Amino acid sequence: MTKFIILSGTFLLCVYLTEQVNFLQPEYINKINSEATTWEAGQNFHPDTPLEYFKHLLGSRGVGGPKKNEPVKSHDPRYSSCHHIPKEFDARKKWKQCKSIGTIRDQGNCGSCWALSTTSAFSDRLCIATNYKFNEMLSAEELAFCCKKCGYGCSGGYPIKAWEHFKWHGIVTGGAYNSSVGCQPYQIPPCLHNKPPEIEGSCKSKPLEDDHICRRECYGNTKIDYKEDHRYTRDFYILDPKTIQKDVLTYGPIEASFDVYDDFLSYKKGVYIKSENATYLGGHAVKLIGWGVENDVPYWLLLNSWNTIWGDNGSFKIRRGTNECGIDKSTTAGVPLV
Repeated sequence: MTKFIILSGTFLLCVYLTEQVNFLQPEYINKINSEATTWEAGQNFHPDTPLEYFKHLLGSRGVGGPKKNEPVKSHDPRYSSCHHIPKEFDARKKWKQCKSIGTIRDQGNCGSCWALSTTSAFSDRLCIATNYKFNEMLSAEELAFCCKKCGYGCSGGYPIKAWEHFKWHGIVTGGAYNSSVGCQPYQIPPCLHNKPPEIEGSCKSKPLEDDHICRRECYGNTKIDYKEDHRYTRDFYILDPKTIQKDVLTYGPIEASFDVYDDFLSYKKGVYIKSENATYLGGHAVKLIGWGVENDVPYWLLLNSWNTIWGDNGSFKIRRGTNECGIDKSTTAGVPLV
């Protein structure tokens, strides 16, 4: 009887481990490519990467549309200048001088996607609103670990609460990891997603990041005055799906949340549409910078925060207009106060 229990336990463990990495195996990727007609899959992560790692990356709690008392924006007087919605649009081309727009960030072993996507979009919008006078990054570090009402740091957060924080409390500047750019640079190291666990610097070789202590001072460029460095928005809102394009054309990139399924992790190019039998993993936040049509399929153009080795040099396309994975109804933004 004891031997049977041990063998059963071993079997169940093997099944569990197989399920953990099944969607990263070449066989699964080949199956996706045999069925998908609008996009292609490939290896972005090492096959031995555990399921727990991916669940830790997915930190947006803002999928599914507005909740009670959350503001929805369906009109803006400045939208009147948008007489024509172009068939294709890429904010990187429209506002080439803004360095932040095309920057692909790396959240590391932390579910801070909600903080990176909102601070990135706010950085872009501030650059545009100041006619390029402000041209740097705002701090995902300060937002992730100082805004307690926004969420839970590396365990996820609410993008709309981030924009609300920008209105009432502001946010300081902060560049990339291991830099002294801005007041509070990002302090979570990037990791190599596609390398085996024994390789130094691989994601699996690094522990999941603990939340950092909130610091009310500049530790990057120490010449910056912490209090005076804060930038603000005049409002915060969830976008009505019908006004997304007008808002981006008027003010710049926005944050977008969506449900992630296991097939998405292997995205390489094309317009992503969830596979029929894909398994749900969690909510994720990214930056929406444009749209277009590819092979008659309309899409949103977005930048991820899993480094440039993921997807199409860090970017991806997802079907537009059908609320694919909840994305059309889960976008947030705010207008900079200048």
